[in-house]
Amino acid sequence: MVDYDNGYKLLFSHAEMVEELLRGFVREDWVDQVDFHTLEKTNGSYVSEELRDRHDDIVWRVKIRDRWLYVYLLIEFQSTIDPFMAVRLMAYIGLLYQDLIRGKEIQPRGLLPPVLPMVLYNGRSRWNAAQNVEDLIEPVPGQLSHWRPRLPYLLIDEWAVPEADLTNRNLVSKLFQLERCRTPDQVKAALIGLTDWLQAPAQASLRRSFTVWFHRILFSVRLRGQEIPELQNLQEVHIMLEEQVREWTQQWKDEGRAEGKAALDAAQAAAQAAAQAAAQAAQTAAQAAAQAAAQAAQAAAKEENAQRLLAAAQRLLAKGIPASDVAECMGIPLPEIEALKARPSSVSEPVSPYAPKPSQSSEK
Repeated sequence: MVDYDNGYKLLFSHAEMVEELLRGFVREDWVDQVDFHTLEKTNGSYVSEELRDRHDDIVWRVKIRDRWLYVYLLIEFQSTIDPFMAVRLMAYIGLLYQDLIRGKEIQPRGLLPPVLPMVLYNGRSRWNAAQNVEDLIEPVPGQLSHWRPRLPYLLIDEWAVPEADLTNRNLVSKLFQLERCRTPDQVKAALIGLTDWLQAPAQASLRRSFTVWFHRILFSVRLRGQEIPELQNLQEVHIMLEEQVREWTQQWKDEGRAEGKAALDAAQAAAQAAAQAAAQAAQTAAQAAAQAAAQAAQAAAKEENAQRLLAAAQRLLAKGIPASDVAECMGIPLPEIEALKARPSSVSEPVSPYAPKPSQSSEK
């Protein structure tokens, strides 16, 4: 399993990475007023143990205009997005404020310090969860909406950052760029740039953290199933890249072919399913049309038969047969027979009595 906790959390436990994160990805005026020399990491952590396999938190504080600002950074490891992340953040920040109250970390005038909630997400799927608690609550009428809780958070969706924004000299941008590398040569080029930026003696701990990140995250993903030796520094990362470049390139090609085949198979399966669905729909529609035609024909035949019965009943009535006898004989309700008697019809008109032709003898 990829150890994101000991990779990303280790990196963002360095003040320089937090400064680069705020300077490079929080494009708001107040960032220029932050005194980054005052950055302090606090000891608080508010994610429950059962959720640490999907995200973890780091809390920093920094002064802005001589007052503390708390930066609550939640690192989301899983590609499965939690739709209620805003609610979780609201709970975590509530716990942070309770700690501040217990520790009497209160601002002048007895107020609590502001907290900047941030979510750093490195999954491939685009983030689609609500970014404000308010958006997770049913709309309410009129002034009642004033009482809906509101807590937005700042989202940094790593894979949604435009490529053009990753070319500036920023350690977090370089981290995101390394995540996106598709070939060993791209990793080597990005690593050279990173090494050049981390030459200062004071950056020794940060260099070590990047080495751990390469070992536990990047190489664990790129070289699945291989035994990866423990790396001590970025120079050893360079050496490993040189040694593994051919095998790594072949593995990536194989993975690319596998991904392409899987995508093709999925597309073909989807097309086949769509064709089957269309055929089934056409068959269902044909069956429905045939059933409707049969029902219409049956109804027409029934109506024609009823009209024939009524016509026969009219003829019997015209011959003077009582209505009750006609009803019993034809199987038609008596009220309908009575209605027939009142209906004008050539069939029911009185006929002249039969008169035999006179014989020739009588004419004489």
